[in-house]
Amino acid sequence: MTTPAQTLTRLLESPGFLTMPCCFDALSAKLIEQAQFPLTFMSGFGVAASRLGQPDTGLISYGEIIDQGRSILEAVSIPVIGDGDTGYGNPANVRRTVEGFAKAGFACIMIEDQVAPKRCGHTRGKEVVARDEALQRMRAAIDARNEGAPILIMARTDARATQGLDEALWRMEAYEALGADILFFEAPKSIDEMEAFCRRIQKPKMANMLEEGDTPILSPIELESLGYKIAAYPLTLLSSAIYAMQEALKELKSGHTPTSRVKFETLREIVAFDDYDRLVSRYKAS
Repeated sequence: MTTPAQTLTRLLESPGFLTMPCCFDALSAKLIEQAQFPLTFMSGFGVAASRLGQPDTGLISYGEIIDQGRSILEAVSIPVIGDGDTGYGNPANVRRTVEGFAKAGFACIMIEDQVAPKRCGHTRGKEVVARDEALQRMRAAIDARNEGAPILIMARTDARATQGLDEALWRMEAYEALGADILFFEAPKSIDEMEAFCRRIQKPKMANMLEEGDTPILSPIELESLGYKIAAYPLTLLSSAIYAMQEALKELKSGHTPTSRVKFETLREIVAFDDYDRLVSRYKAS
């Protein structure tokens, strides 16, 4: 039986660029799969916002993120990359986090080098741990994979914001040398910086296309030409959903029934209501 990690590996090794909308719950993941995207990423920002109504500042726990992840993984069959934040502690905690994400069914886990509690990569005030601690963290994650956890490792650095481009590139090269499967340089500030990253790193690279963030928004064709393999859209669905809900609430407040919405029949199809009815009928008949 093919594991999610093996499916993701095949995608990474196949020709073509991977556009990856990010999900925040089972329904958003289901919509991504139904739109025929080949993979998704469970956004930590999105989970914190949708589950807690709180910012992505390390408030959500390992147990809560894994619980949300299981709901997402049960809803879809495409590979899902999970946001493992800083690994929730020391190297032993990092290893346990990687093993837990693998057991849940994630294809890949992202581990970053921020100081805990971390914060969104495109906000001010974040810090990164020293090189030695960052390398210990990544080594623990990679050891867990090498010693049996069926999961890929995405290594992320946030050092650009605090220590500059050279430090961020040094860390990316170090994480690649340790054996990370996907490299993620968070928040480069220019196309030149993105190009420098892609020149220095040979393994698959992910670009983070956050609208109104620090990184230039480029098309998939432009990103692929630079050398990226994946473009993540971390908050596109969440921000679009919030906008649609705010507009609907305005209409309700003014005494009108919102018209910009899917039909009830479509909603039933999305959540597979007919499949449920057929299953109930099957057991009634027996």
